[in-house]
Amino acid sequence: MANVPVEKKVTAASAAAYLGSTGVLAVLAAVQDHARLLDPLPDALSPFVLALVPTLITFAAGWQAKHTPRGDAATSGG
Repeated sequence: MANVPVEKKVTAASAAAYLGSTGVLAVLAAVQDHARLLDPLPDALSPFVLALVPTLITFAAGWQAKHTPRGDAATSGG
């Protein structure tokens, strides 16, 4: 495998996933004493809805980040 740099899209999406997940966990910690904020969601559905937050942030970061052009060695397979 050629030694090519990590694409900006991958870096941006990874950073967004980390920050989004950290944000969701911080919000959950903050609302732990105020569980009424999550009452409208059924208990079985809550984790899936909450998982959408970092997923959407990651998608948006990957969509927005520019593609990193690769040299001929990376695209020719050797």
